[in-house]
Amino acid sequence: ARRNSTARVSFQPPAIFGKPLMPNRPRIALSQPDIAGNTGAILRFGACLGLAVDVIEPAGFDHTDRALKRAGMDYLEIAALTRHVDFERFDAWRRGEGRRLVLFTTKAEQPYTALAYAPGDILLFGRESAGVPDHVHRLADARVTIPMPGGGRSLNLAMAVAMGAGEAVRQVAQRDARP
Repeated sequence: ARRNSTARVSFQPPAIFGKPLMPNRPRIALSQPDIAGNTGAILRFGACLGLAVDVIEPAGFDHTDRALKRAGMDYLEIAALTRHVDFERFDAWRRGEGRRLVLFTTKAEQPYTALAYAPGDILLFGRESAGVPDHVHRLADARVTIPMPGGGRSLNLAMAVAMGAGEAVRQVAQRDARP
């Protein structure tokens, strides 16, 4: 039997904490995440900021995992989560929506703070253990990196998402506030 290209596993509320979920805000996408605790923390972060989160399967854990629930706490109930069966179906969906794909990767040259983010952007983060495959790099509309002058190899995924999404939301809000 053929699976649906996109399966919504959580009710996407029209409001989070009494504030409307803004459909043109940037979205967070996780490609084949490995660690349930990171995904739970990111879902909590998304719920608090009113950002939708897309999880591109297969994930390295079951979505009923205790670590996912522990990190997401009761915020999982209000998180705007969409699961996609695979990257190809995710990419077809996002192209149909007319959204730009911004890949966060250690292989990029452009710092994440130098990109001009747009309201409909999807911020894509690869799996903790391996990033994203080369074909996903080629399909991204923009590639950015979080500079690490301290010499580290990579950041924790939840930290990278918070930094990247925080910058995108800041820029979009700043542009929206201009007269």
